[in-house]
Amino acid sequence: MDFLKTLQIQSKNPGVSTGSTWIKTNAEIISSYSPVDGSLIGSVVSADKKAYDAVVTKAQSAFEEWRMWPAPKRGEIVRQLGEELRKFKDPLGKLVSYEMGKSLQEGLGEVQEMIDICDFAVGLSRQLHGLTMHSERPGHRMYEQYHPLGIVGIISAFNFPVAVWSWNTMLAWICGDVAIWKPSEKTPLCGIACQKIIQTVFKKNNVPEGVSCLVSGGREVGEWMSNDLRVPLVSATGSTRMGKAVAASVGQRLGRSLLELGGNNAIIISKEADLNIAMIAATFGAVGTAGQRCTTTRRLIIHEKIYNKFKDMLIHAYKQLKIGNPLNEKNHVGPLIDKDAVNMYLSAIEKCKAEGGKFIVEGGVLKGKGYESGCYVKPCIAEAKNSFEIVQHETFAPILYIMKYKTMDEAIAMQNGVPQGLSSSIVTNNLREAERFLSQAGSDCGIANVNIGTSGAEIGGAFGGEKETGGGRESGSDAWKVYMRRQTNTINYTDRLPLAQGIKFDL
Repeated sequence: MDFLKTLQIQSKNPGVSTGSTWIKTNAEIISSYSPVDGSLIGSVVSADKKAYDAVVTKAQSAFEEWRMWPAPKRGEIVRQLGEELRKFKDPLGKLVSYEMGKSLQEGLGEVQEMIDICDFAVGLSRQLHGLTMHSERPGHRMYEQYHPLGIVGIISAFNFPVAVWSWNTMLAWICGDVAIWKPSEKTPLCGIACQKIIQTVFKKNNVPEGVSCLVSGGREVGEWMSNDLRVPLVSATGSTRMGKAVAASVGQRLGRSLLELGGNNAIIISKEADLNIAMIAATFGAVGTAGQRCTTTRRLIIHEKIYNKFKDMLIHAYKQLKIGNPLNEKNHVGPLIDKDAVNMYLSAIEKCKAEGGKFIVEGGVLKGKGYESGCYVKPCIAEAKNSFEIVQHETFAPILYIMKYKTMDEAIAMQNGVPQGLSSSIVTNNLREAERFLSQAGSDCGIANVNIGTSGAEIGGAFGGEKETGGGRESGSDAWKVYMRRQTNTINYTDRLPLAQGIKFDL
């Protein structure tokens, strides 16, 4: 395929890099099969411990120089990288779609997120501000400033194989940090492609070798990183189970972890909702990326007075969905990432039925021409209760649970009544309902929307959630502060030394 050639993806690729240098190992080979058609796209050679340690050593050395570059100069490198990503948007978007399985529109949209965070970071590189405050001691000045941390370890998930890495990396770079990236072993070629795009810009600007590092591999690489005292911050995106393991390891050594974990997102649909808006928000939210977004809509909490009407609208909308090759822009839904995901989807359906769930749109695995990979499934809808055990868990697949409510208090309690706390939404034309949902007694999620769905966050806002979602924040707003260490400074510009709190110490 032309886009693979353009991105310099080979049949076998070394998976460890410090920038322009690629390190060969004899470790495990990761084969990347496309869920689109089951084809072997290419393979990547994993890191071994020796290669990992070599990468960390090089990154430490690079940090010593990179942190001394003025932040606007670091921002200029990120600006050029944004321009390079614009050149490669089409082939990289196609690789994301083909290796991960999301629709081409979503693949291109993910690369656009990378471009957008580059633009955001460039402006931010001139705004890494602290605070100035008055001292209680005469002739003293106090202020706060931020300094780079050092090495930022990034563990990303398959569902956004390039965007989430860029959210972390672009901010880390303008802050003066260096980055070591462990891409998902399910989408390793996306990591190779990004590293090759980066090395062109870095080489042209004499960026130190080690500012951008890639360490491909499985679980063991994440464990090395999480236990490594040389890595002060580990940013991990994935399941709650994985996040708990990372948090425990990093916390044990008193490091920092930035966690973006599972979601179990709901839309409350009021009796005063614009049902056309609600329909689009619910349908895209539930089936986009084949239900494999952390912000996927998994629950609809619908007012009892419009429940039957909206249920009929949902059934009609699902009949219009086109499932197939995601590189065909006419298709709405592509495949799940692999057959393990298919098995989890089927298991969740059976568990829902066993608990009393009633499917109004049946699920199942698609077979026949165009579905040879065995990874294409039908988006389905079940009438269920919020208390069902399966509803309380995140299933990374296009299964939507719908349920009724009577009062807004009941709806908000249902919305909040799950362990996860990432994204949430209400569709209503009632101002009081909207403000109630956004109040301190409303949604307990990190993201709360009105008259839009649960997915599709913009990079300008801080992204993340509460409870079992991990509490981390990435991307916009002041999320940059997590990549830096905070320092309070006091300067005495007099010829005396008064002590704080009026303490006397005379010699």
